[in-house]
Amino acid sequence: MVAYSYLFLIAVKFQFINTGKPHDDALKKAIDDFTNRINNYYKAEWIIIPPVKNAAALSPNILKTTEAQVLLSKINKNDFLILLDETGKQLTSTELANFIEQKAIASARSIIFLIGGAYGVSDEIKQRANFTWSLSKLVFPHMIVRLILAEQFYRACTILRNEKYHHK
Repeated sequence: MVAYSYLFLIAVKFQFINTGKPHDDALKKAIDDFTNRINNYYKAEWIIIPPVKNAAALSPNILKTTEAQVLLSKINKNDFLILLDETGKQLTSTELANFIEQKAIASARSIIFLIGGAYGVSDEIKQRANFTWSLSKLVFPHMIVRLILAEQFYRACTILRNEKYHHK
């Protein structure tokens, strides 16, 4: 990590987008806490896309296609899209911090972390993604993924600033 590179990260906007229900009350406090901490470093926001109406009556493929239309409307062509999916590449916390720094230095002004719906995402979203990241080979409930994402992103912030939160 280069010391001056932190200045480039200040202008970057980070969005965490998820299709599904609002934050669960049991996890909301922790997610909000980490998000508030992140906002001490960079502008970050959660965008929760409400579930598709009559989702239970739709086939998984139709549901993913319908969700994709809404999700893609939230993503600009110049946004750097990171798809969270169990088939993606796994990163250590330090690798995540370095990855974020590299993308910000490469002039990405908006970096989006996308958590798909209950059945994953459509092929169109997978093709649009600039990077696919796996938190684990395990599948987690979306609320847990939100918390892990918020905590790991905060951890990456502290790694980039060489603060004491992360221990090697």
